[in-house]
Amino acid sequence: MQTALVWDPALLGYNLGEHPLDPVRVELTIALARELGVLDRDGVELVVPAPAPEEALLRVHSAEYLTAVQTAPHDPFWSGFGLNTPDNPTFDHMHEASSLVCGGSIAAVEAVWSGRTQRAANIAGGLHHAMRSSASGFCVYNDVAVAIARLLDMGAERLAYVDLDVHHGDGVQAAFYDDPRVMTISLHETPLALFPGTGFSEEIGTSGAEGTAVNVPLPPGAGDAEWLRAFHAVVPSLLRAYQPQLLLTQCGCDTHAVDPLADLRLSVDGQRASYLALEKLAEELTGGRWVCFGGGGYGVVSVVPRAWTHLLATLTGQPLT
Repeated sequence: MQTALVWDPALLGYNLGEHPLDPVRVELTIALARELGVLDRDGVELVVPAPAPEEALLRVHSAEYLTAVQTAPHDPFWSGFGLNTPDNPTFDHMHEASSLVCGGSIAAVEAVWSGRTQRAANIAGGLHHAMRSSASGFCVYNDVAVAIARLLDMGAERLAYVDLDVHHGDGVQAAFYDDPRVMTISLHETPLALFPGTGFSEEIGTSGAEGTAVNVPLPPGAGDAEWLRAFHAVVPSLLRAYQPQLLLTQCGCDTHAVDPLADLRLSVDGQRASYLALEKLAEELTGGRWVCFGGGGYGVVSVVPRAWTHLLATLTGQPLT
């Protein structure tokens, strides 16, 4: 099993300050995975990312928005483009830090698409809410959409993206809502109860891409049994029908029962079960080609490092028990 794991301490520079999205959760994940030997397994390649070039960012974001991201940190009174808000405060070197996260996700998909590795991960990525011309939901640049656009530019024709975050993967859905080359599937807490207020089941795609956006909203309080039942009822059959060339997954672990920002009730074991199911689907449908991103998760010490270490262990071919 050949796996590219994107990591550099510089990725911790995506730091919104006193904020729920604390980069220490990524640092603790890497520390735990290293302590358990996951990073030292045969076939694991640690990849140091480079910042995404501007042309890659412009595949997803507008030129005006890129200018705003570069300008806003220097103006304490900045308003507009979703920046300098409680969810998306500005910070020093915001453009550079956000570009590096995107570069990490590009490196992950390039490693798999080129055939250098079967699998890859950028757990510092998964910033799935950022829109074409606005920051949203703690996300400045949408590294997932940037990475998918890179795959399309390299010739991909059928990509499947499964979003496990408790929040709807709205930014990725919006980026490819009219593109039949990308199927987006999002399981999330109902938009009637949780940000971003989208992700209803009737959101299915448009302009020739009808049916390639799939949303599975779940009620507050849903736990392992309910969530996994929904997952198995929807995801495998859709992926088998679509026959993707590569599987991409955003593995936000804010579905956990103790997460302070949402109201689902999954356990780490339930989250691990979803990773194992996705691994089997990747083996069945894409020859094992699978790229993972991090995402949400605000149980910074008790949940995120455990869940994502399980993810990295599964990705590298030997799940932890």
